[in-house]
Amino acid sequence: MTTPNLSASAVNSPLIGQPIVSYETQWLGTPTTASSSVDDRLRRRSSQGGNNSEDARGRNQLSAKKPTTKAERRVLQEKQRAEKQKRVSTANVPANASNNSDKRPPINTPTKPKNTALATKSDQQRKSILNHLELPKKPDTEKNKELHPAVLSLALLFSQYKITGSNARCVAVLQTFSQVIKDHQPPDDATFVRHIQKHLDPHIAFLLKFRYMSLSIRECIRWLKKVMADLVAVHPPVADEDARQMLQDQIAWFIRERITMADKLIAQNALTKIEDGDVILTFVKSSVVERVFLEAKAAGRDFQVIVIDSRPLLEGKNLCVKLVKNGIKCKYTLISGIYVALKTVTKVFMGSHAILNNGSSYSRIGSAAIAMAATDKQIPVILCCETYKFVNRTQVDSLVMNEKGDPNSLTQTSDTATPILANWKQQPSLSVLNLMYDVTPSKYISAVVTEIGIIPCTSAPVIWREYNSYAGY
Repeated sequence: MTTPNLSASAVNSPLIGQPIVSYETQWLGTPTTASSSVDDRLRRRSSQGGNNSEDARGRNQLSAKKPTTKAERRVLQEKQRAEKQKRVSTANVPANASNNSDKRPPINTPTKPKNTALATKSDQQRKSILNHLELPKKPDTEKNKELHPAVLSLALLFSQYKITGSNARCVAVLQTFSQVIKDHQPPDDATFVRHIQKHLDPHIAFLLKFRYMSLSIRECIRWLKKVMADLVAVHPPVADEDARQMLQDQIAWFIRERITMADKLIAQNALTKIEDGDVILTFVKSSVVERVFLEAKAAGRDFQVIVIDSRPLLEGKNLCVKLVKNGIKCKYTLISGIYVALKTVTKVFMGSHAILNNGSSYSRIGSAAIAMAATDKQIPVILCCETYKFVNRTQVDSLVMNEKGDPNSLTQTSDTATPILANWKQQPSLSVLNLMYDVTPSKYISAVVTEIGIIPCTSAPVIWREYNSYAGY
């Protein structure tokens, strides 16, 4: 066995013959003999003195004991932070602070609110995750006298919930804008087709301010703006009176073809899903679902309807009254009794404010609970919706985009009795939230009945794309 050759430098190395130091001992643990000897040599050199003071200060810093554990580092940080705060406070105190210290409070002393309960409640409201949703406001007609009177009246009806339902609201908006177009007179230096777009913008903003526009209304407004933009692009330019009449005709066509005739076709398509002996459950009131029931009764179908309603609007009462007057057997209950009502139900028919691009339904709040409960009982859930309500928007929850209703409408029980929660605003830990809509995922929807046929809800993006390419918007 041969012995390896070692160079002179390797033989004379100071580490030869020294014990092996582990990484744990070297970086985390007790100083070793080698490290101790190095520290001793540094102390001797510093004690002997030298001409270079910076080198001596550096050696002293190396020899100083550094915090090795997390607790020691935390203590050191707290100590440094306290010293820094002390220096800052000392620098901010004026020279004559000692004379006036008894006349004014400390700089960082917070003022105590007069009403702690209201202050705590306002803090909770500021931290709410739904602060981006605004409460409805009453129209201020004094500041908006330049707007058309029909728009002012419509905003007042919307804010008081005198007009409810997506179809009714869309028709009201389109008819109101048709009246605005009819009465508008452009300035002498502008043409009608170019000035009408600018003239309608403040009216749209006014309606949007006092009640959040539904997705179906937004689609109608988008369509109307596209029609006006097409008129601007026509060459040679269209005369003012001709353009005014063309816009009114287009609005009348949209109401007739996309809403009125669409509801009639939906009723005919949905009639194939209603059989004798069916017990059909519906939620609140939908104009197209109401028409489906009336058409089925006129066709001689023998069925029964269970109307599920919810506060505060209680729209299902009007639906139940109208169905009973037309000879349809009805039962009426609130949403709290949904599982009791589902014991005899064979189908669920509901309306929708909009069908989203992911197949979900955006509708009156409570619709998602009805669809989930029916799916839990293996009952088919069928939606009746016009194709103009198909929107290119995806939403997976009801919190990002929604509409807040008046919270007092939930606490008000009747006109004569004193509400139980009449003083809920004075309760620091109580907030009343009145959301208007919710989102029903596509997995709880069996089919969607439209004017073009019965389709799965997952075909929503195809319908939206085809209708947009056909209509050119």
